[in-house]
Amino acid sequence: MSIFRGLLFNAYLLLLTIVMGIGALPIRLSGRRNLALRYAKLWSKAVLSGLGKICGIRINVVGRENLPVGPVLIASQHQSFCDGFIWMNLLPRPAYVIKRELTKIPFVGPMLILSGMISVERSDGAKALRGMMKATADAYEDGRGIIIFPEGTRTLPGERHPIQPGIVGIARQASVPVIPVVTDSGLFWERSQWRKNPGTLNVVIGKPLPATKDRKEFIPALEKSWDELCATYDLPRDPVDNSVEAADLFLSQPLDKVSEKNPA
Repeated sequence: MSIFRGLLFNAYLLLLTIVMGIGALPIRLSGRRNLALRYAKLWSKAVLSGLGKICGIRINVVGRENLPVGPVLIASQHQSFCDGFIWMNLLPRPAYVIKRELTKIPFVGPMLILSGMISVERSDGAKALRGMMKATADAYEDGRGIIIFPEGTRTLPGERHPIQPGIVGIARQASVPVIPVVTDSGLFWERSQWRKNPGTLNVVIGKPLPATKDRKEFIPALEKSWDELCATYDLPRDPVDNSVEAADLFLSQPLDKVSEKNPA
């Protein structure tokens, strides 16, 4: 049944994307960013509505009161494609940090660019980090809320993956609240695009992290916050492997050198 629901939803998503992609042509010609953002929010809402009605996936958001007014940096776990839709309507003016490949998707890509999403060419190393920091600085000035997935890739539910240094650079350059977020979205929208499991998908928004520009303090603080939120709300989280010292090695490297390997 989960596979059947997944197939039906994928067909819905494809049709919705084509129809709304064609409908977006006048907006693309107008070049109006705010209008493009409103249209993107509408598309995301339609996607999540279909996810609920077709697949029986209900989204439960906890901790909305922790979201400040104005520019903010959301540091969220990333387990499924669903994460790319959720924040479009949780923040008034969201801007995701995304990999540049997404901007090449027909219909979707041009609207991602026009609506102000921040694309990163991860293979560009330190150049990508500099470009991302400039783009996020402009987004802050425009009052945007930035969403970044600090691990730099989708993970399995509960899986630990090293936090990449890109978020440290973004957090350093502006005095905006950094909000930790955990989720169990991977239990419902699996890596396999054919399977969607019904149930309640949780998104838990934590309190702002302590203000710091020190990478050796920031990354452990984010990890600790994720651990505590997962434990409090019974979300999957693998235990720490204390026999591995890779994290200490990672933290001892200069930011620019690490960034050349993992820009986002």
